[in-house]
Formats: sequence, structure tokens, C-alpha cells
Amino acid sequence: MTERTKPRAVSDTTTPETETAPGSVPIPAVPIPAAAIPAAAPGAVRLGLRENRAQFALLVVVTVAVGALVGLERTTVPLIGVEAFGLTSNLAVFSFIVAFGLTKALTNLAAGALTARFRRRQLLLAGWLAGVPVPFVLAWAPSWWWIVAANVLLGVNQGLTWSMTVNMKIDLVGPARRGLATGLNEAAGYVAVGASALLTGWLATHYGLRPAPELIGAVFVGAGLVLSLLAKDTAAHLALELARHPAPAGAVGPDAGEVPFAAAFARTSWRDRSLRGASQAGLVNNLNDGLTWGVFPLLFADHGLGIAAIGLIKGLYPLLWGFGQIPAGHLADRIGRKPLIVSGMLVQAAGLLAAVALLDRPLFAGLLSAVGLGIGTALVYPALIAAVSDRAHPSWRANALGTYRFWRDLGYAAGALLAGVLADAIGLNATILTAATLTAASGLLAARWVSDPDRRPR
Repeated sequence: MTERTKPRAVSDTTTPETETAPGSVPIPAVPIPAAAIPAAAPGAVRLGLRENRAQFALLVVVTVAVGALVGLERTTVPLIGVEAFGLTSNLAVFSFIVAFGLTKALTNLAAGALTARFRRRQLLLAGWLAGVPVPFVLAWAPSWWWIVAANVLLGVNQGLTWSMTVNMKIDLVGPARRGLATGLNEAAGYVAVGASALLTGWLATHYGLRPAPELIGAVFVGAGLVLSLLAKDTAAHLALELARHPAPAGAVGPDAGEVPFAAAFARTSWRDRSLRGASQAGLVNNLNDGLTWGVFPLLFADHGLGIAAIGLIKGLYPLLWGFGQIPAGHLADRIGRKPLIVSGMLVQAAGLLAAVALLDRPLFAGLLSAVGLGIGTALVYPALIAAVSDRAHPSWRANALGTYRFWRDLGYAAGALLAGVLADAIGLNATILTAATLTAASGLLAARWVSDPDRRPR
């Protein structure tokens, strides 16, 4: 390794050291907050999956605990609303998903801005502290509104913990392996969602809807909190990437890294065509998840399936979503992001259609729909996160990802609201057909808007 490319110590200043080549004009590096940069010994910090495998693996296990906690609700909570609390309005039943989605979306948005003031590990720990009461409230809530309140805390927990684990993994691996890193992160989380949904379905069948299925969440919270205490912060890795990818000489605005939060939000939401395409696809993807989260348990219960069968359907979807993201993330690094995003949205639309078209055989319909939704989402999820990371300079990447995740997870609330209003007005079947149409349209918009430029950070 030459002297010019050797990783350097990062001092406690507001600007990483300027890098220059012999005979070149000095290029000022991008400023980052001093509080976010710890001192590092020369050569101690390196980018790459293999170089940081121990820390990366620890964060993967933390993400397993994150996904398992939210998986508690996939099978049982809509049925608790109907059977334990006597709710008759679909909109009322789905209100817990609205609360979760809105809170998680806003927390994702805040998380990007908070990384300028706090280290990623501090925010990760704060997220786990917010999740401590959730299993106990779900297990013994005296009224439905306690369930809704628990989902506000769950939204804060998921927004901070999932945002920080994905940002920390991206920091560790550098630009070359972002697709694989995000695929591994999301795979770990959503495999855990599926396993937790299967486990709660089995527990509910044998021990009732409450409290046994919910109390296993205390194990997930405890494990996540302890493992996060063992994790190391990744600010030095981010600083190294910044030093290696400074702004072009004479650049201003976004390309110079001078992107305040409001400008990053606007650029990610609508001004940048490709980022706009990714944000709308993320929103519709999670609209499907929020809608089926509430609708599928009620739909298939109405067609004679028991809790165990519903748990199988609700578990298979995120299991395929999770496992499929490892090859999908690798493929996104090889062929680009756009092909996976477009094809994944269209496969999801087909999965939704299958749920309605084959309802005379409800278990087969549910399983086939879960396969389509799981595979389609597996194609989309890591490709979208990597596509956003591609378009954002490391200095404002956390804000870009926070904005994207805001729109993506707002889809939970949008899906639950849409499901509640349409299901009460036109029925569960028509609600699913509406979601299929929106998903296909989103895939076509992604084909038009999302681009695959050279995938080096700008």
C-alpha cells in the first residue's frame, strides 16, 4: 500500500486530513462533526467485509433480535383486536400498524439527523431501551389503546435499531460491497421476523393469544441490548471513507457534501429522479407489508384457517424475504439495482393477485401469495437501500438513508389506513386487488425513474 492510500489516524477535528497525490492540486476533504470521530491508531481502521467480519457478525446478530421483536405481532395482534377486545371495525383493528408505521417512519427520519450529534452506537442503545416495555404491554394490556401505545414504542425501537445497524454495516464494508452488506443485514432481520411469527403462531395455538406469545419478546430485547453494549462504534470507518472520497475540486452544494438535512430530504424525496424512484418503490413495498399484516390474518380466518396455518403463511413471507436478500444483495452488486427493483415489484403484484384468485383453496392461496410477496420483496429490499447509498456522498448518506427509510416505513401506515378504509367499504378481497394494482404501477415508475450510474460514491 502506498503512502498516499494508507489509512490514516483520524484526529479530533472537524475536518479529516486532506489527501493529495504528487503534483496534484490539494482537494479539501468533506467536513464532519468532531464529536462523531474518535481517535484511531494509524492502520487500525480498514474498510471491507472480511476486514471487519467480527464486528459485522455481531451486528448481524443484533439485527436478528430487532426483527424477532417486531415479528411478535405478525400473527396474533390483529386476532387479539377482534377476539380479545371485540373490535368490529377493520380500521380500528389496523390502528396499531398505523401507530407503528408513523412512529418508525418519523424515527428513521430523525435518526439521520441525529447521527450528526450522536454516535451510531448511542442511538442503537437508545432504541433498545425504548423497546423494553413492549413485550409486557402486549402481553397484559387492559385495553386496545395500550396495544396502540406499545406500537409507538416499538416504532421508536425499530426506527433507531434497524437504522443504526444498517448504517454501521455500510460504514464497515465501504462502497464495493454495499449490496451484499445490506442484503445480509435485511436477511438477518426478516428471517427473524418470519421465525418469530411462526413461533408465536405455535404458542398461540397451544397456550392462547396472550400472554405466552408476547413474553418471548423479553428475551429478544435483553439479547439485543446486551449485544449492542458489546458493539463498537463505526465513526472512524465513516471518516476513512470520507477521506478516500473527498468532494471534487471546486464542487459546491450536494456534490461538495454541503447538504443540510432539509436539502437532503428534498433531494431524496423528489428532486433527484433516481432517489425519487427508490423512495416511492420503498413506500409501496411496505404498503403491501402493512396491508397484508392486518388483512391476511382476518381474510384467511374468515375462510376457515386456524391460527397455526395463518402463522405458517405469515411466517413464510418474511422467511423468504429474509433468506432471499443474501443472493439478491450479491446480484445487485453484479448487475445493478434497477433490474431487481422493477422485477421485484411486479412479482409482489402477482403474489397479491394469487391470494384472491385462489381463495377456494385458502391455504394454497396464502402460501403461494407468501412465496410471491417474499421473493419479490427479497429482490427489492437490498437493491433499494444500495441504490440510495450509491447516489449519496458519505457525508450525507445517513440523511439520505433516513429519508428513504422514512418514506419506505410510512408505507406501513399508508397500507394499514388503506386497508382499514377499503376493507370497511368494499371488502378484504377488493382491498388486496387495489394493492396489487398500486404495486404494479410502482414497478413501472421505478423502471422509468431509477437509474444505475457507476456505483462509486460521489
